[in-house]
Amino acid sequence: MTKPHEVLAARPPRPHRPSEGLLPATRRALVHRIATAQAQGRAPSLVAAVVRGGELVWAGSRTCADGHGPDENVQYRIGSITKTFTAVLIMRLRDEGLLDLSDELEQHLPGTGVGRLTIAQLLSHTGGLAAETPGPWWERSPATLRPRLSDVLGDEPLKHPAGRRHHYSNPGYTLLGSLVEAVRGAPWQEVLRREVLDPLGLHRTGPAPREPHAEGWAVHPWADVLLPEPAQDLGLMAPAGQLWSTTADLARFAAFLLRGDDRVLAAESVREMRSPAAPAADGDWESGYGLGVALARREGLGLFGHSGSLPGFLAALWVCEAEDLAAVVLANCTSGPRVETVAGDLIRLVADAEPRIPEPWRPLTEVDAAVLELTGPWYWGTQVVEVRLQAAGALLLGPLSGGGRRSRFRAEDDGTWTGLDGYYAGERLRAVRRPDGTVSHLDLGSFVFTREPYDAQAPVPGGVDPRGWRPFPQP
Repeated sequence: MTKPHEVLAARPPRPHRPSEGLLPATRRALVHRIATAQAQGRAPSLVAAVVRGGELVWAGSRTCADGHGPDENVQYRIGSITKTFTAVLIMRLRDEGLLDLSDELEQHLPGTGVGRLTIAQLLSHTGGLAAETPGPWWERSPATLRPRLSDVLGDEPLKHPAGRRHHYSNPGYTLLGSLVEAVRGAPWQEVLRREVLDPLGLHRTGPAPREPHAEGWAVHPWADVLLPEPAQDLGLMAPAGQLWSTTADLARFAAFLLRGDDRVLAAESVREMRSPAAPAADGDWESGYGLGVALARREGLGLFGHSGSLPGFLAALWVCEAEDLAAVVLANCTSGPRVETVAGDLIRLVADAEPRIPEPWRPLTEVDAAVLELTGPWYWGTQVVEVRLQAAGALLLGPLSGGGRRSRFRAEDDGTWTGLDGYYAGERLRAVRRPDGTVSHLDLGSFVFTREPYDAQAPVPGGVDPRGWRPFPQP
């Protein structure tokens, strides 16, 4: 008969506690939410944490074992959140110039049989690969049954044409982990520790559990009894779901996914990871997927992160850029609480109770007059747009109000600007000047933006009627 203290690991002797950064009423609301989730989901234990401004501001837990409440330093298995770590390693290789996301897998990892798939397709689950491996349930069977990539992929690895749809694939991330090993010449776990975990201070995250850690359980669907779940080493499948971690470590990882860290991956690269690369499902435009990062919109809040599950464990991590918030929820049961929903609810509770206070407005310390000249209203035909100079030195082009194309632009050394996101991502913006040096118009991907609608003094494609604007002719 299992004793209560065997359900959960003991607390570490000197845990790191979160700062008291939230109001008492907010903290109580968070406790109520996870208590409800643990009770209704019948989880042996459930732990959670909230991050604001890059700092752990709240951590809580609920458990069925009195006196053995796990804290933010107790390890749980995090399943497919591992995929985001693997994606970070791939993006590092890209940023070092060792590969390109448009490269076919065959260029770096030959002999797989699916080498025509691109690295980007594998990252975004758009390669058409099968969701699971052939043979026994890989999460509950020994890795020795799949010693080679051919055992992971099987005889018919492709279920859909490449690039046509989002189809979540665990074997796809096995290929990415093997790609990391091929390029780095070292095991995936070793590369991950050296390049991501150690620099970010994620010392309680790794491929194997270390005390204190929770045990994985299955809860009977029709009775309040438990069954221990096996904790298999996943072997080649490790890059898809092997890791164990804590809410404290995942809080640090969430802060990294929002802000980047030049020791690991620059802010622009982590922003690229969370840009949409594929819809999540047919007709489901409230969610999507980037490069190793899931995307969702819940009650008006844009979220990115990942969920995970392995026999005995559930995990979720969501980040909200607009509110500078993140939440982590971990449980040690195979099914029960909807941890993704709980994590989203924790973010919503804090956002509603304690809205983010914006940073004070501050004027620029310096400005280039030639750049300042580009700001203000412009016309694409008859549509008015605005150009604003942002504090970071970027230009923002978008509609004066309502919806429409909106993009940020980065200055280049040759005086042009490159689109960073939105419709004009990668497109080049150029200010065309007259012989006297004043700006005639903006050229953006062949579109001409003028200071007046259809300015006759600018080279508007198709020309401008010399008779100018006129009233509608009456019969």
